[in-house]
This record gives sequence, structure tokens and C-alpha cells, in this order.
Amino acid sequence: MSTTSEPDCGRIPFSFELYPPRSDAAATALHATIATMASAGPDFISVTYGANGSSRSSSLEVLTHILKTTTVDPMAHLTCVGSSSLEASRLIREFLDAGVRSFLALRGDPPEGAGEGEAFLGDLGSAAELVQLIHRVQAERVPYRETVIPGIPGARAVKTEREKVRIAVAAFPNGHPRSRSTSQDIDTLLAKQAAGANLAITQLFFHADHYLSFIQRARTAGVEFPILPGIMPVTSPARLRRILELSGEELPSELAIQLEVEPTREGQREIGTRHATDLARELIAGGAPGLHLYAFNQADTVLAVLAGAGLIKPVLG
Repeated sequence: MSTTSEPDCGRIPFSFELYPPRSDAAATALHATIATMASAGPDFISVTYGANGSSRSSSLEVLTHILKTTTVDPMAHLTCVGSSSLEASRLIREFLDAGVRSFLALRGDPPEGAGEGEAFLGDLGSAAELVQLIHRVQAERVPYRETVIPGIPGARAVKTEREKVRIAVAAFPNGHPRSRSTSQDIDTLLAKQAAGANLAITQLFFHADHYLSFIQRARTAGVEFPILPGIMPVTSPARLRRILELSGEELPSELAIQLEVEPTREGQREIGTRHATDLARELIAGGAPGLHLYAFNQADTVLAVLAGAGLIKPVLG
């Protein structure tokens, strides 16, 4: 079975997350990965953005490459950390001018060594404020749009509605590491919705019921936009340890044991792929509106998960 796939018409939508390359060789490899992913028909491909703008140019290069070489919608990550409102506005406008119409608005984490009480965020104190800023920049950039009037050469009608932007935000099924309670997490999500967000993507989790119970609480509280479950295939013990360190999630003991006792890299990859595939199936059965896969810039594993879950048709060969 090859790593390329055909879109399965009528299937549940899915998307991928990539990060900017750190070398020319990595950029070449990433372009090939993007082409492979695009052939599967994702709803969008998101591209991370380094803290304090450390990957600004490389993130924009990946986003514009997706725009120019595929029909897939690129989604730009933005964070509040280390940016003034003016700097953030300039960056948003730069992405919009390049053709990007989808964003993932994140509060961001403190730089290493900085405490929660320290002023690391800049002017924007929350993801909700960043959502509002994206809408404001787009409104100022395109205050109206013109349409051609059929049959009258040169005539145009002015319409006040403008091209919409898609703004996703983060959601945390098991709670944000700095949250005081699960109810605070829901309140934060409601604030993002009120600010104009129209999609949420969850942090990774390891059990379907964590997502499904979170969705029930969110809907009861009044959250209306789609909430995509984020799935990360964990294909090595080292990756699992790093993920737990960054996310604060509890150790999935069964998966951890299986990865630790498996001696081969290929066997570990199969274990991680199988776990993610089973999770994807449970989420789909539970009514998830789509799947968002954290790809680590590799296409084969995430496409294998989608194929195993029945969302794409593998190409034999």
C-alpha cells in the first residue's frame, strides 16, 4: 500500500497540522509531504508559528506554497505572546494580503523560565482579543466589496458584506494546564465564540470519552461552533514523553507499556498508528464533525490513520 490516497467523496472532513522547516533540505521534503497530503483532500492544512515570531518568514513561505501549489485552504497559527497590537495587526494583514483566509488564534505559552504572572503576552491578553483583532484588521482592509452588474459594461455594485475569514481557537477536553477548573475552560471557549471564532480544535487526548464528555458540557453551556478533535499518532516512547511534558496530559499507561516493550521502530509506529486509528473510529462513531491530525511533517502515518478509519481510500500499488 502506498502513502498516497484518494479523497473519499461524502466522507467526514479532516485536516492536518505542520510546522515550518528548519533547513533547505527539510523544506524540500515538506513540499513533497504537502503534495501527498493535498492529494487526500483535506479541509485545511494548518502551519504553526514560532514563539515571538521566530518562524515568521518560514511559516509564510509554507502557507503561500500551499496556496500556490494546491487547492487546500492554508491556516495560519497566531499567538498573543510577545507581540504588541500593532505588530500583530501587521502580521495579520501580511497573511491576509498573501491570500490566507483561515487562522488559528492562540494565547500561547509563557517563554521558558517566565512565570504566569509576568508580562509575556504583550498587548493582547487572550485568544479572544486576538480573534477580535483578526476580524478588525480584515474589516479595515476590505470595508466593502464590489460585484459586476451583468449587462452594464464597467458598472459595479457595492456590497457591505466582505469576504469572511475562518478563525479557529483551541479547546482543552481535559482542561488547560493553567486553568482553575473545567468550567473556566468552557467559559473561555464561550468568550472566544462571542469574539467571533467559528471553529475550535482540541489539544490531543488519548481516550474518546474525554472528548465526547467535553462536547456535551460545551453544548450544554452554549458553545455552538464545530469542535474538531485533535489526534496525534504517538509512534515512540520518546515522543510520548515529550507530548506529556508539553501538554500536561495524564500518562496513557496501556499505550506507554506497548511502546516501551516493542523493540523495533516499525513496531512502535504500528502501535501508535493502531491506537490513533481506533481513537479516530470511536470519535467518528460518537459524532465528531471531523478530525484534525498532528502530522509532525510526515504524511504516511496520518494517512494510514485516515485510511484505517475509513475516511480516505488507500491507493494500492
